[in-house]
Amino acid sequence: MTGILLLALLAQSSAQSFEQRGFIEDQALLYPQDAPNDRARTVDQTLIRWEASYKPAPWLKLSGAFDARADTHRQVNRELGLDLDDRTIERPALSLRQLSATIHKGKVTAELGRQIIRWGKTDILTPTDRFAPKDYVASVVDSDFLGVTAARVTVAGANDSLEVVWQPWFTPSRTPLLNQRWTALPEELSGVRIVDGGARYPGRGQFGARWNHVASPYEYSLSYFDGFNSLPLFEAKFDPSTMTARAQRFYPTMRMYGGDVAVPLRWMTVKGEAGYFTTSTAGAQDYILCVIQLERQVKEWSFVGGYAGDVVTHGADNPLSFTPDRGFAKSFVGRAALTIDVNRSLAVETAVRSAGSFVRFEYSQMVGQHWRVTPGVAWIRGDSADFLGQYHRNSYVSLAVRYSF
Repeated sequence: MTGILLLALLAQSSAQSFEQRGFIEDQALLYPQDAPNDRARTVDQTLIRWEASYKPAPWLKLSGAFDARADTHRQVNRELGLDLDDRTIERPALSLRQLSATIHKGKVTAELGRQIIRWGKTDILTPTDRFAPKDYVASVVDSDFLGVTAARVTVAGANDSLEVVWQPWFTPSRTPLLNQRWTALPEELSGVRIVDGGARYPGRGQFGARWNHVASPYEYSLSYFDGFNSLPLFEAKFDPSTMTARAQRFYPTMRMYGGDVAVPLRWMTVKGEAGYFTTSTAGAQDYILCVIQLERQVKEWSFVGGYAGDVVTHGADNPLSFTPDRGFAKSFVGRAALTIDVNRSLAVETAVRSAGSFVRFEYSQMVGQHWRVTPGVAWIRGDSADFLGQYHRNSYVSLAVRYSF
Protein backbone atom coordinates (compact mmCIF):
# COMPACT_ATOMS: atom_id res chain seq x y z
CA MET A 1 0.00 0.00 0.00
CA THR A 2 2.88 2.38 0.78
CA GLY A 3 4.24 2.10 -2.77
CA ILE A 4 0.87 2.81 -4.36
CA LEU A 5 0.30 5.84 -2.12
CA LEU A 6 3.79 7.11 -2.95
CA LEU A 7 3.01 7.01 -6.67
CA ALA A 8 -0.23 8.90 -6.07
CA LEU A 9 1.54 11.62 -4.08
CA LEU A 10 4.18 12.02 -6.78
CA ALA A 11 1.40 12.76 -9.27
CA GLN A 12 0.63 16.02 -7.49
CA SER A 13 4.21 17.29 -7.81
CA SER A 14 4.96 16.24 -11.38
CA ALA A 15 1.85 15.71 -13.47
CA GLN A 16 3.78 15.59 -16.75
CA SER A 17 5.89 12.61 -15.60
CA PHE A 18 2.98 10.71 -14.04
CA GLU A 19 0.57 8.44 -15.90
CA GLN A 20 -2.33 6.42 -14.59
CA ARG A 21 -5.16 4.26 -15.86
CA GLY A 22 -7.47 1.60 -14.58
CA PHE A 23 -10.85 -0.05 -14.78
CA ILE A 24 -13.76 -1.38 -12.77
CA GLU A 25 -15.22 -4.62 -14.13
CA ASP A 26 -18.15 -6.71 -12.99
CA GLN A 27 -18.60 -10.16 -14.51
CA ALA A 28 -21.59 -12.45 -14.05
CA LEU A 29 -21.29 -16.18 -14.82
CA LEU A 30 -24.22 -18.56 -15.30
CA TYR A 31 -23.63 -22.34 -15.27
CA PRO A 32 -26.62 -24.34 -16.61
CA GLN A 33 -25.54 -27.52 -14.76
CA ASP A 34 -24.67 -28.42 -11.19
CA ALA A 35 -21.22 -29.86 -10.51
CA PRO A 36 -20.85 -32.86 -8.17
CA ASN A 37 -19.05 -30.70 -5.58
CA ASP A 38 -20.70 -27.35 -6.33
CA ARG A 39 -24.44 -26.67 -6.71
CA ALA A 40 -24.05 -22.92 -7.25
CA ARG A 41 -24.98 -21.92 -10.78
CA THR A 42 -24.43 -18.17 -10.64
CA VAL A 43 -21.26 -16.31 -9.71
CA ASP A 44 -20.70 -12.56 -9.73
CA GLN A 45 -17.20 -11.13 -9.38
CA THR A 46 -15.88 -7.58 -9.35
CA LEU A 47 -12.34 -6.39 -10.05
CA ILE A 48 -10.91 -2.89 -9.63
CA ARG A 49 -7.43 -2.43 -11.11
CA TRP A 50 -5.41 0.77 -10.93
CA GLU A 51 -2.06 1.13 -12.73
CA ALA A 52 0.30 4.06 -12.37
CA SER A 53 3.82 5.03 -13.45
CA TYR A 54 6.13 7.90 -12.58
CA LYS A 55 9.30 8.92 -14.45
CA PRO A 56 11.46 11.14 -12.21
CA ALA A 57 14.43 10.96 -14.62
CA PRO A 58 15.01 9.87 -18.24
CA TRP A 59 16.76 6.73 -17.01
CA LEU A 60 14.32 5.76 -14.21
CA LYS A 61 10.67 4.70 -14.23
CA LEU A 62 8.57 3.62 -11.22
CA SER A 63 5.52 1.44 -11.90
CA GLY A 64 2.74 0.11 -9.70
CA ALA A 65 -0.55 -1.76 -10.04
CA PHE A 66 -3.14 -2.49 -7.38
CA ASP A 67 -6.12 -4.92 -7.45
CA ALA A 68 -9.26 -4.94 -5.30
CA ARG A 69 -11.72 -7.85 -5.62
CA ALA A 70 -15.08 -9.04 -4.34
CA ASP A 71 -17.38 -11.91 -5.33
CA THR A 72 -20.47 -13.89 -4.34
CA HIS A 73 -18.90 -17.38 -4.31
CA ARG A 74 -16.20 -17.00 -1.63
CA GLN A 75 -13.39 -17.30 -4.15
CA VAL A 76 -12.11 -14.01 -2.71
CA ASN A 77 -10.77 -13.81 0.83
CA ARG A 78 -12.96 -11.61 3.03
CA GLU A 79 -9.99 -10.15 4.96
CA LEU A 80 -9.00 -6.63 3.90
CA GLY A 81 -5.25 -6.86 4.52
CA LEU A 82 -2.96 -6.08 1.57
CA ASP A 83 -1.54 -9.28 0.05
CA LEU A 84 2.08 -9.04 -1.17
CA ASP A 85 3.05 -12.59 -2.18
CA ASP A 86 -0.06 -14.29 -3.73
CA ARG A 87 0.23 -17.36 -1.51
CA THR A 88 -3.36 -17.35 -0.26
CA ILE A 89 -5.73 -20.18 -1.22
CA GLU A 90 -8.48 -17.73 -2.18
CA ARG A 91 -7.93 -14.62 -4.24
CA PRO A 92 -6.96 -11.72 -1.94
CA ALA A 93 -9.43 -8.87 -1.52
CA LEU A 94 -6.56 -6.38 -1.86
CA SER A 95 -3.31 -7.22 -3.64
CA LEU A 96 -0.22 -5.58 -5.04
CA ARG A 97 0.00 -6.73 -8.67
CA GLN A 98 3.11 -4.71 -9.53
CA LEU A 99 5.60 -2.38 -7.82
CA SER A 100 8.91 -2.05 -9.64
CA ALA A 101 11.68 0.31 -10.67
CA THR A 102 12.99 0.19 -14.24
CA ILE A 103 16.48 1.58 -14.85
CA HIS A 104 17.65 2.10 -18.43
CA LYS A 105 21.16 3.11 -19.47
CA GLY A 106 22.52 2.54 -22.97
CA LYS A 107 22.06 -1.12 -23.90
CA VAL A 108 21.19 -2.22 -20.36
CA THR A 109 17.72 -2.25 -18.80
CA ALA A 110 17.09 -3.50 -15.26
CA GLU A 111 13.69 -3.96 -13.60
CA LEU A 112 13.61 -4.62 -9.87
CA GLY A 113 10.56 -5.50 -7.77
CA ARG A 114 7.15 -7.06 -8.37
CA GLN A 115 6.47 -7.42 -12.09
CA ILE A 116 4.85 -9.50 -14.83
CA ILE A 117 7.47 -11.53 -16.77
CA ARG A 118 6.56 -13.21 -20.05
CA TRP A 119 8.77 -15.43 -22.21
CA GLY A 120 8.14 -17.24 -25.49
CA LYS A 121 6.65 -16.42 -28.89
CA THR A 122 3.63 -18.68 -29.27
CA ASP A 123 0.15 -17.65 -28.15
CA ILE A 124 -1.93 -20.79 -27.74
CA LEU A 125 0.49 -22.39 -25.28
CA THR A 126 3.90 -21.08 -24.18
CA PRO A 127 6.16 -23.89 -22.89
CA THR A 128 9.12 -21.62 -22.00
CA ASP A 129 7.01 -19.12 -19.99
CA ARG A 130 8.30 -20.22 -16.57
CA PHE A 131 8.22 -16.94 -14.62
CA ALA A 132 4.48 -16.48 -15.20
CA PRO A 133 2.32 -18.21 -12.55
CA LYS A 134 -1.43 -18.05 -13.13
CA ASP A 135 -4.65 -17.68 -11.16
CA TYR A 136 -6.99 -20.63 -11.90
CA VAL A 137 -9.42 -20.09 -9.00
CA ALA A 138 -12.37 -18.82 -11.04
CA SER A 139 -11.74 -20.82 -14.22
CA VAL A 140 -9.23 -23.28 -15.66
CA VAL A 141 -10.01 -22.18 -19.24
CA ASP A 142 -9.76 -18.41 -18.56
CA SER A 143 -6.86 -17.64 -16.21
CA ASP A 144 -4.95 -14.46 -15.35
CA PHE A 145 -1.22 -13.94 -14.78
CA LEU A 146 0.27 -13.19 -11.37
CA GLY A 147 3.16 -10.87 -10.65
CA VAL A 148 6.45 -12.15 -9.22
CA THR A 149 9.12 -10.46 -7.12
CA ALA A 150 12.28 -10.59 -9.21
CA ALA A 151 15.32 -8.81 -10.58
CA ARG A 152 15.45 -8.78 -14.39
CA VAL A 153 18.38 -7.44 -16.42
CA THR A 154 18.32 -7.16 -20.22
CA VAL A 155 21.29 -6.33 -22.43
CA ALA A 156 20.09 -5.50 -25.95
CA GLY A 157 22.09 -4.94 -29.11
CA ALA A 158 21.07 -4.41 -32.72
CA ASN A 159 20.20 -8.07 -33.37
CA ASP A 160 20.78 -9.86 -30.09
CA SER A 161 19.50 -9.52 -26.53
CA LEU A 162 20.24 -11.40 -23.32
CA GLU A 163 17.74 -11.42 -20.45
CA VAL A 164 18.64 -12.75 -17.00
CA VAL A 165 16.06 -13.20 -14.22
CA TRP A 166 16.50 -13.99 -10.53
CA GLN A 167 13.39 -14.60 -8.44
CA PRO A 168 14.25 -14.86 -4.72
CA TRP A 169 10.66 -15.42 -3.51
CA PHE A 170 8.59 -18.27 -4.98
CA THR A 171 5.10 -17.38 -6.23
CA PRO A 172 2.85 -20.40 -6.95
CA SER A 173 -0.01 -20.59 -9.39
CA ARG A 174 -3.33 -20.33 -7.57
CA THR A 175 -5.32 -23.56 -7.95
CA PRO A 176 -9.14 -23.99 -7.95
CA LEU A 177 -10.76 -24.34 -4.54
CA LEU A 178 -11.32 -27.97 -3.54
CA ASN A 179 -15.03 -27.50 -2.83
CA GLN A 180 -15.86 -25.75 -6.11
CA ARG A 181 -16.64 -26.84 -9.66
CA TRP A 182 -13.22 -26.23 -11.24
CA THR A 183 -11.79 -28.97 -9.02
CA ALA A 184 -13.00 -32.13 -10.77
CA LEU A 185 -12.53 -35.07 -8.40
CA PRO A 186 -12.30 -38.72 -9.60
CA GLU A 187 -15.39 -40.89 -9.12
CA GLU A 188 -13.52 -43.13 -6.69
CA LEU A 189 -13.37 -40.16 -4.26
CA SER A 190 -17.15 -39.88 -4.20
CA GLY A 191 -18.24 -39.63 -0.57
CA VAL A 192 -14.79 -38.60 0.64
CA ARG A 193 -14.46 -35.16 2.21
CA ILE A 194 -11.40 -33.32 0.88
CA VAL A 195 -9.82 -30.67 3.11
CA ASP A 196 -6.98 -28.33 2.27
CA GLY A 197 -3.78 -29.22 4.12
CA GLY A 198 -1.87 -26.09 3.19
CA ALA A 199 1.37 -26.03 1.21
CA ARG A 200 5.10 -26.69 1.46
CA TYR A 201 6.87 -23.92 -0.41
CA PRO A 202 10.42 -24.07 -1.84
CA GLY A 203 13.14 -22.60 0.31
CA ARG A 204 15.32 -21.16 -2.44
CA GLY A 205 14.94 -18.83 -5.39
CA GLN A 206 14.66 -19.36 -9.14
CA PHE A 207 16.99 -18.37 -11.95
CA GLY A 208 16.60 -18.11 -15.72
CA ALA A 209 18.25 -16.70 -18.84
CA ARG A 210 16.99 -16.12 -22.38
CA TRP A 211 19.00 -15.15 -25.45
CA ASN A 212 17.08 -13.79 -28.45
CA HIS A 213 18.43 -13.27 -31.98
CA VAL A 214 16.72 -11.29 -34.75
CA ALA A 215 17.81 -12.23 -38.25
CA SER A 216 16.32 -11.80 -41.70
CA PRO A 217 13.68 -13.06 -42.14
CA TYR A 218 13.34 -14.98 -38.88
CA GLU A 219 13.78 -14.65 -35.11
CA TYR A 220 14.64 -17.24 -32.51
CA SER A 221 15.66 -17.58 -28.87
CA LEU A 222 17.16 -20.08 -26.44
CA SER A 223 16.15 -20.17 -22.78
CA TYR A 224 17.10 -21.87 -19.52
CA PHE A 225 15.21 -22.08 -16.22
CA ASP A 226 16.24 -23.54 -12.86
CA GLY A 227 13.61 -23.48 -10.13
CA PHE A 228 10.25 -25.06 -9.37
CA ASN A 229 7.00 -25.86 -11.10
CA SER A 230 4.44 -23.22 -10.12
CA LEU A 231 1.76 -25.93 -10.43
CA PRO A 232 1.55 -28.31 -7.46
CA LEU A 233 1.51 -31.99 -6.78
CA PHE A 234 -0.68 -33.12 -3.88
CA GLU A 235 0.19 -35.38 -0.96
CA ALA A 236 -2.98 -36.87 0.54
CA LYS A 237 -3.52 -38.47 3.95
CA PHE A 238 -6.78 -40.42 4.32
CA ASP A 239 -8.65 -40.96 7.60
CA PRO A 240 -11.10 -43.87 7.09
CA SER A 241 -12.89 -43.19 10.40
CA THR A 242 -14.12 -39.81 9.16
CA MET A 243 -13.88 -40.48 5.40
CA THR A 244 -11.66 -37.40 5.14
CA ALA A 245 -8.60 -36.83 2.96
CA ARG A 246 -6.16 -34.05 3.85
CA ALA A 247 -4.46 -32.76 0.68
CA GLN A 248 -1.23 -30.78 0.99
CA ARG A 249 0.36 -28.98 -1.97
CA PHE A 250 4.08 -29.17 -2.78
CA TYR A 251 6.07 -27.94 -5.75
CA PRO A 252 8.49 -30.17 -7.70
CA THR A 253 11.92 -28.95 -8.76
CA MET A 254 12.09 -28.01 -12.43
CA ARG A 255 14.92 -27.43 -14.87
CA MET A 256 14.00 -26.34 -18.39
CA TYR A 257 15.97 -26.16 -21.62
CA GLY A 258 13.88 -24.39 -24.25
CA GLY A 259 13.73 -22.44 -27.45
CA ASP A 260 11.33 -20.68 -29.80
CA VAL A 261 11.33 -19.43 -33.38
CA ALA A 262 9.17 -17.18 -35.57
CA VAL A 263 9.42 -17.25 -39.39
CA PRO A 264 7.30 -14.78 -41.41
CA LEU A 265 6.28 -16.24 -44.80
CA ARG A 266 4.36 -14.69 -47.66
CA TRP A 267 0.95 -16.00 -46.61
CA MET A 268 1.42 -16.65 -42.92
CA THR A 269 3.81 -16.60 -39.97
CA VAL A 270 5.06 -19.89 -38.59
CA LYS A 271 5.95 -20.07 -34.89
CA GLY A 272 7.40 -22.93 -32.90
CA GLU A 273 8.28 -23.33 -29.25
CA ALA A 274 9.49 -26.25 -27.14
CA GLY A 275 10.84 -27.00 -23.70
CA TYR A 276 12.49 -30.06 -22.16
CA PHE A 277 11.67 -30.31 -18.45
CA THR A 278 13.54 -32.41 -15.89
CA THR A 279 13.00 -32.83 -12.14
CA SER A 280 14.61 -34.43 -9.11
CA THR A 281 11.33 -34.71 -7.16
CA ALA A 282 9.87 -38.17 -6.66
CA GLY A 283 6.44 -38.52 -8.23
CA ALA A 284 7.08 -35.84 -10.89
CA GLN A 285 7.87 -36.48 -14.55
CA ASP A 286 10.48 -35.49 -17.11
CA TYR A 287 8.74 -34.40 -20.30
CA ILE A 288 8.84 -32.38 -23.52
CA LEU A 289 6.18 -29.73 -24.22
CA CYS A 290 6.06 -28.27 -27.73
CA VAL A 291 3.85 -26.09 -29.95
CA ILE A 292 3.68 -25.45 -33.69
CA GLN A 293 1.53 -22.46 -34.62
CA LEU A 294 0.38 -20.71 -37.82
CA GLU A 295 -0.77 -17.09 -37.94
CA ARG A 296 -2.59 -15.27 -40.73
CA GLN A 297 -4.00 -11.74 -40.98
CA VAL A 298 -6.74 -11.17 -43.58
CA LYS A 299 -8.00 -7.59 -43.51
CA GLU A 300 -9.90 -7.28 -40.20
CA TRP A 301 -9.61 -11.02 -39.45
CA SER A 302 -6.83 -12.59 -37.39
CA PHE A 303 -6.35 -16.37 -37.39
CA VAL A 304 -4.11 -18.44 -35.09
CA GLY A 305 -4.06 -22.24 -35.11
CA GLY A 306 -1.76 -25.11 -34.33
CA TYR A 307 -0.99 -28.22 -32.35
CA ALA A 308 0.45 -28.63 -28.84
CA GLY A 309 2.33 -31.83 -28.02
CA ASP A 310 3.41 -33.48 -24.77
CA VAL A 311 5.89 -36.38 -24.56
CA VAL A 312 6.83 -38.00 -21.24
CA THR A 313 10.48 -39.11 -21.15
CA HIS A 314 10.65 -40.43 -17.57
CA GLY A 315 8.25 -41.16 -14.74
CA ALA A 316 4.68 -42.38 -14.37
CA ASP A 317 1.53 -40.28 -14.49
CA ASN A 318 0.64 -38.83 -11.07
CA PRO A 319 -3.13 -38.72 -10.40
CA LEU A 320 -2.58 -36.22 -7.56
CA SER A 321 -1.46 -33.35 -9.79
CA PHE A 322 -2.88 -30.18 -11.29
CA THR A 323 -1.29 -29.47 -14.70
CA PRO A 324 -3.51 -27.31 -16.94
CA ASP A 325 -0.54 -26.29 -19.10
CA ARG A 326 0.01 -29.94 -20.05
CA GLY A 327 -3.75 -30.56 -19.99
CA PHE A 328 -4.11 -28.37 -23.08
CA ALA A 329 -1.35 -30.34 -24.80
CA LYS A 330 -2.12 -33.09 -27.30
CA SER A 331 -4.73 -30.68 -28.64
CA PHE A 332 -5.51 -28.87 -31.85
CA VAL A 333 -6.02 -25.30 -30.72
CA GLY A 334 -7.04 -22.14 -32.51
CA ARG A 335 -8.33 -18.60 -32.27
CA ALA A 336 -10.10 -16.31 -34.73
CA ALA A 337 -10.75 -12.62 -34.06
CA LEU A 338 -12.66 -10.06 -36.13
CA THR A 339 -12.34 -6.30 -35.63
CA ILE A 340 -15.72 -5.12 -36.88
CA ASP A 341 -14.94 -1.44 -36.30
CA VAL A 342 -13.26 0.72 -33.66
CA ASN A 343 -16.00 -0.10 -31.15
CA ARG A 344 -16.88 -3.74 -31.85
CA SER A 345 -14.98 -7.02 -32.02
CA LEU A 346 -15.69 -10.75 -32.05
CA ALA A 347 -13.43 -13.61 -30.92
CA VAL A 348 -13.69 -17.41 -31.05
CA GLU A 349 -11.18 -19.81 -29.49
CA THR A 350 -11.15 -23.58 -29.26
CA ALA A 351 -9.16 -26.59 -28.12
CA VAL A 352 -9.93 -30.12 -29.34
CA ARG A 353 -8.46 -33.29 -27.85
CA SER A 354 -9.24 -36.91 -28.61
CA ALA A 355 -11.81 -37.15 -25.79
CA GLY A 356 -12.59 -33.55 -24.90
CA SER A 357 -13.24 -30.16 -26.47
CA PHE A 358 -13.66 -26.52 -25.52
CA VAL A 359 -14.96 -23.55 -27.52
CA ARG A 360 -15.62 -19.97 -26.40
CA PHE A 361 -17.33 -17.08 -28.20
CA GLU A 362 -17.02 -13.46 -27.06
CA TYR A 363 -18.48 -10.28 -28.51
CA SER A 364 -17.20 -6.92 -27.27
CA GLN A 365 -18.94 -3.56 -27.69
CA MET A 366 -17.73 -0.12 -26.63
CA VAL A 367 -20.45 2.19 -25.30
CA GLY A 368 -19.28 5.78 -25.24
CA GLN A 369 -15.68 6.54 -24.30
CA HIS A 370 -15.41 4.58 -21.06
CA TRP A 371 -17.81 1.62 -21.07
CA ARG A 372 -17.35 -1.81 -22.64
CA VAL A 373 -19.85 -4.68 -22.58
CA THR A 374 -18.64 -8.24 -23.33
CA PRO A 375 -21.12 -11.13 -23.46
CA GLY A 376 -19.75 -14.63 -24.01
CA VAL A 377 -20.49 -18.33 -23.95
CA ALA A 378 -18.17 -21.30 -23.33
CA TRP A 379 -19.01 -24.88 -24.31
CA ILE A 380 -17.07 -27.79 -22.79
CA ARG A 381 -17.70 -31.43 -23.64
CA GLY A 382 -15.91 -34.77 -23.39
CA ASP A 383 -15.11 -37.84 -21.33
CA SER A 384 -14.60 -37.48 -17.57
CA ALA A 385 -11.16 -39.12 -17.89
CA ASP A 386 -9.98 -36.36 -20.26
CA PHE A 387 -8.50 -33.10 -18.98
CA LEU A 388 -11.03 -30.93 -20.82
CA GLY A 389 -13.82 -33.49 -20.65
CA GLN A 390 -13.75 -33.62 -16.84
CA TYR A 391 -15.18 -30.09 -16.87
CA HIS A 392 -18.15 -30.99 -19.09
CA ARG A 393 -20.56 -29.65 -16.43
CA ASN A 394 -18.82 -26.25 -16.46
CA SER A 395 -20.13 -24.77 -19.71
CA TYR A 396 -21.22 -21.22 -18.97
CA VAL A 397 -22.68 -17.95 -20.19
CA SER A 398 -20.93 -14.74 -19.12
CA LEU A 399 -21.53 -11.02 -19.17
CA ALA A 400 -18.79 -8.51 -18.31
CA VAL A 401 -19.29 -4.77 -17.96
CA ARG A 402 -16.14 -2.63 -17.70
CA TYR A 403 -15.67 1.06 -16.96
CA SER A 404 -12.19 2.30 -17.90
CA PHE A 405 -10.63 5.46 -16.52
